[in-house]
Amino acid sequence: MNGPVRSVAERLAAEEGGPGAPPRSNGELVFEAPWESRSFGIAVALTEARTCDWERFRGRLIAEIGAWERAHAAEPDARWSYYERWLASLERLLVDDRLLSQEEIETRIALLAEHDDHEHDHDHGHDHDHHHDHDHDHDHHHDHGRGHGHDHER
Repeated sequence: MNGPVRSVAERLAAEEGGPGAPPRSNGELVFEAPWESRSFGIAVALTEARTCDWERFRGRLIAEIGAWERAHAAEPDARWSYYERWLASLERLLVDDRLLSQEEIETRIALLAEHDDHEHDHDHGHDHDHHHDHDHDHDHHHDHGRGHGHDHER
């Protein structure tokens, strides 16, 4: 036997320094914006539920990173984002596996951006023991970059 079967999250946590390994600081995963941790969680949840294959996703991520590096090799000031590549890989896998269409993804991105806009339309300098006619949490770590900052060059 090869030992206990490890979950995708456990395998990913152990993969430090590999070609598809996520950014870390002191061994901990690093997310600069809420959308990054959400896209990370979605990919892990889909693979844990066996809706998507982890190795296929990982292969796409590595290929996506390589494509970005080749496309930007002559641009030393190009803005790099690991999670933009992660999200592009996840979107492609969802479309290729026919779990979502590109249009459905774009619609959901627009809805999230609209939700973000709504979150910023009211004053947060108030007591949080208040009531609104709408539901939303008060996670004050919003993504201020609309559209998640990832490109859709396909």
